[in-house]
Amino acid sequence: MAGMKKTTKKHLMVFSGRAHPELAADVADLLGTTLVPMSAYEFANSEIYVRFETSVRGSDAFVLQSHTAPINEWIMEHLIMVDALKRASAKRITVVLPFYGYARQDKKHRGREPISARLMADLFKTAGADRLIAVDLHADQIQGFFDGPVDHLMALPILADYVYGKYADQPLAVVSPDAGRIKVAERWSARLGGVPLAFIHKTRRSDVPNETVANRVVGDVKGRMCVLVDDMIDTGGTIVKAADALMADGAAGVIIAATHAILSDPAVDRLKNSSVTEVVVTDTLPLTADRSFDKLTCLSIAPLLSRAIREVFEDGSVTSMFDFGSGTHRG
Repeated sequence: MAGMKKTTKKHLMVFSGRAHPELAADVADLLGTTLVPMSAYEFANSEIYVRFETSVRGSDAFVLQSHTAPINEWIMEHLIMVDALKRASAKRITVVLPFYGYARQDKKHRGREPISARLMADLFKTAGADRLIAVDLHADQIQGFFDGPVDHLMALPILADYVYGKYADQPLAVVSPDAGRIKVAERWSARLGGVPLAFIHKTRRSDVPNETVANRVVGDVKGRMCVLVDDMIDTGGTIVKAADALMADGAAGVIIAATHAILSDPAVDRLKNSSVTEVVVTDTLPLTADRSFDKLTCLSIAPLLSRAIREVFEDGSVTSMFDFGSGTHRG
C-alpha cells in the first residue's frame, strides 16, 4: 500500500474576544485576513459560552483579547477561547495580550500576598497556549512566568516618533516617574536623539493602592518640555503629581506618554484639569467616548501587533523589531 503523501501548509487564523473587537479587526485587516466568526454569550448565571463557526484544525491560531474592565470576565473568556481551540485541534495557539491583566501583581511586597501575574501565565498554559505576545509588560520578569516563548513588544517607537514629530523644535527631557523605570527612560532618550534624563523620587504607601506621598525631581528640567513616560495610567494620581512636581521645578511643559490607558475614575478629570500639555497613549485598551478629552491623543497599536504576528507566523524574528542601540532621531 502506497504511503500517504502529506503537504503541510501553514494556515494563519486570527480570533478575537469581545473586549476590544475594533483593535482585533484592525490587526486582522493589516494581516490581510478577517476575524474567525465566533458565537459567544452568557448563561443566566453569567457563565461564558464560546464556539468558533469554522474549522480551526491544524491552524496557527492567534487569540487576541485585551484585559479591560470588567477584567475578570474578559480573562475568563480568553481562557475559554484557548481551551476551545486546543480541543478543536489548532496546531499552535498564540495568546495576544495587548494588556496583560494582573501584571502589577508580579511580586510579593508583604507576607500572604499572591503573585497573580504568575497565576495568569499558568492559567493560559493550562488552557493550551503555546506562546504569548504582550505589549509593555509592567515588569520584565513576567516573561519568565510563562513556560514557553514570550514576545514582549514595546510601544516606545510609536509613542516616541509621534512626540518627536510634534515637539522636536523644543528642548526636551525624558522623565521617569520613578527610579525603577529609568531603563525605559534611557531607551526613550536614545530614540529622541540623546535628550537629558530626569526621574521623580517618590515614596509610595504600601498599604494604600494608587497613592504616593511625596515627589522630588532628580535632574535638570528647567525650561524643557518634559516627556513623562510610563507603562500605564490608571487613576492618574501618581502621574499628575509627578507633572505638578516638574512644573514646580521650572519645566516648560509636560507631555505624558503611556502605553496603556486604563483611565479608571477619576483619571479623566485629573488629567483634564492638570497642568499637562498633552497625554499620548495607544489603543491597547478600548477608549470609550466618556474617557476621551481634548488633551488626549490615541495612537494605533495594530501595526505593531500585526507585524509581530507575521514574524511569529513566518518564523521570523520579533526581537529585530526593536533596535534601540542608536538614536533614530538626532536633535
